[in-house]
Amino acid sequence: MNDTMILDGARQRRVDLAGAAWTKSSFSNGGTNCVEVAFVDGMVAIRDSKSPDQPAFVFTSGEYDAFLDGIADGELRRP
Repeated sequence: MNDTMILDGARQRRVDLAGAAWTKSSFSNGGTNCVEVAFVDGMVAIRDSKSPDQPAFVFTSGEYDAFLDGIADGELRRP
């Protein structure tokens, strides 16, 4: 997927991911069950490394920081 549409409040904005430099976590040890992250135009995109042609999740930097804080705080653990 080369671009994705995101909602930014009441506005919509297209983010071009065609030239994005995708990075896997160093904890993945080269595995394929990973998420990849790219920083593009002040936004942060996250995708599944097994399905790079599928749509990516795109966050503002503040949303991404809140997402990471939630992970670190255990908010996304299964009940």
